[in-house]
Amino acid sequence: MKKKETKYSMSFSTGTLFREPSIIIAKLYTDLDDWTAVRADVLENNLLQARTRNTAKRVCSEIISRLKRLTSAQLSILTNGHPKDQGYILWAAICKRYRFIQDFAVEVVHEKFLNMDLPLTHEDYEAFFNQKAEWHAEIARIRASTRHKLRQVVFKMLKECELLTEGQMISPIIMSPSVEKCIQNDPDLTLAIFPAENRKA
Repeated sequence: MKKKETKYSMSFSTGTLFREPSIIIAKLYTDLDDWTAVRADVLENNLLQARTRNTAKRVCSEIISRLKRLTSAQLSILTNGHPKDQGYILWAAICKRYRFIQDFAVEVVHEKFLNMDLPLTHEDYEAFFNQKAEWHAEIARIRASTRHKLRQVVFKMLKECELLTEGQMISPIIMSPSVEKCIQNDPDLTLAIFPAENRKA
């Protein structure tokens, strides 16, 4: 009998990478060391420059739900690292928050990279989605319009992290030693979330 799968959270339609707001919030956390205080400060001073308080609440909650999963080493790179490394850490945060995206990165994007099959198509995503829907009722129940939106978000995130070109070609990366180390040391992640050759330690 197949082992019961962990349920996927599919609530990632709120937004995409949120690069600049994420860095703002990460830096504030390094000062306050308290996510509740960070949230209060962000909302009180409208640090995200949102048009409405409800938007600010929604975006802030989404960003914190990702960043609070990062290790101290990962947060340090996010607040002080090179822009490319910051993007890679944000991708790691997304993969930790959403197992569905992490599995897509590993099972589809990384596998295609290893096979030098670099075009990433909507059909690749749909095949993965359908495969997961066979075992996950929470995916099978998703409406067509939401399914389309989720696909758009995943592809946009990949592009914003520079893992996918505008022409939807997988873009191989070379990780800095600091990024590689903090991913390797994280039991909830694998280097295979990136289209990159793994270096030996």
